[in-house]
Amino acid sequence: MYNPPAFREDRPDVLGEIIRAARLALLVSAAADGGVPDATHLPMTLVPEEGPQGTLYGHVARANPQWRALAAAGAARAIFTGPEAYVSPSLYPSKAEHGRVVPTWNYVAVHAIGPVEIVEDAGRLHDIVTRLTQHHEAPRAAPWAVTDAPDDFVAAQLKGIVGVVLRIETLIGKRKLSQNRAQPDRDGVHAGLSASDDAADRAVADAMRAG
Repeated sequence: MYNPPAFREDRPDVLGEIIRAARLALLVSAAADGGVPDATHLPMTLVPEEGPQGTLYGHVARANPQWRALAAAGAARAIFTGPEAYVSPSLYPSKAEHGRVVPTWNYVAVHAIGPVEIVEDAGRLHDIVTRLTQHHEAPRAAPWAVTDAPDDFVAAQLKGIVGVVLRIETLIGKRKLSQNRAQPDRDGVHAGLSASDDAADRAVADAMRAG
């Protein structure tokens, strides 16, 4: 990922929060035939305590051919996207001064790279889906649990998936939030996005405010 110094984010706690907030990852890995890389959208849960930079857990359908290519490649990149918004030149005070401004896009992203383990063992698969379920059900008033479903039904469902465990060796964080603009222009972008009716715009304004 192209990542100029002004936009780099290296703080582990910030990177972890971006991953947790994004929830859905894009898992990219080398294709079995050496052609265009494979990619799958899937939820992944971060366990920061495991490994030097944390471990990601998820699963894909057994019918998805990417998992076999993943097993052969041995490594992958999980991409998490945070808030993003179009930035109009009209938000820059400098537009009125000299007009030498163009549109851009502000966004937040994290790439997690590392070796991948494919999990087919039923017990470990049960642990993975339980971990994912507990994470996403936690905010609900009446959380659903894997144990709420009949054991034989869960066992049959597990036969249709394979687990993916990515042990993070490299984290690349990017927060492109107008840091390359003069302060008046940054203030203009923040004010404009904060006043937007679009929740995505306001989320970027919040990220800008967080620093």
